[in-house]
Amino acid sequence: MICLKGMKRVVIKVGTSTLTYETGKTNLKRMRELVRTICDFSNFGLEIALVTSGAIGVGVGRLGLAEKPQDTPSRQAAACIGQCELMFMYDKFFQEYGSTVGQLLITKSDIEDKERRENLINTFKKIFEFGAIPIINENDSVAVEEIVYGDNDNLSAHVARLIGADLLIILTDTDGLFDKNPHIDSDAVLIPVVDKIDEHIFEIAGGTESSCGTGGMLTKIQAAKLAGEGKIPTVIMNGENPEEMYKLLSGRQVGTLFTV
Repeated sequence: MICLKGMKRVVIKVGTSTLTYETGKTNLKRMRELVRTICDFSNFGLEIALVTSGAIGVGVGRLGLAEKPQDTPSRQAAACIGQCELMFMYDKFFQEYGSTVGQLLITKSDIEDKERRENLINTFKKIFEFGAIPIINENDSVAVEEIVYGDNDNLSAHVARLIGADLLIILTDTDGLFDKNPHIDSDAVLIPVVDKIDEHIFEIAGGTESSCGTGGMLTKIQAAKLAGEGKIPTVIMNGENPEEMYKLLSGRQVGTLFTV
């Protein structure tokens, strides 16, 4: 299982369904618990990068909309408004626990372009040197391709590879990968370890979606595969209680571990 000894950098991805209630309003209690846990890991000596979803969801709640807009311009506008609110809350909570954060809004081209990719790597390096915690999101306000097709699951895997992380943790609204869809089949069984991501794994992951976020289990498996190609293990686990990450980093079985 996961061994904290020798571990230096960890990427934590948190989804919209973890950060918000079904009403679309922010789950402040859970956000505070997540921040407190991350700050404690940072105090221990780990370098943490937080990839966060939630800009559109928070924007929808802030605007008082009944549901997430379906057209791209409205979703971009909601993301623009929500990103301000999201970072305000993160900054406030992290300051309460003595940590400094920096914001990085990334598009696909930032990662694919050689020069911009190198600039990103250098920025991450300096943020960690300064003892700060980078908070990363897709630039949903301008990146049409990402807002329509993308998700922060795969972004978190790209970030993990960019910074040479030792582990990727994806927090979601299920306990991990099940052999069946747990939202439909009550006898679904959690798969604790996946040693190989093949067609069967993708097949059982298909259709496990969240009504709040853009990605379902399928995108998380894609992220685990991408991270694995960079020799980075991934854990998909429930974000309902962020303090469960203590158990994970102490070597206990939590969620589903995708080995490399």
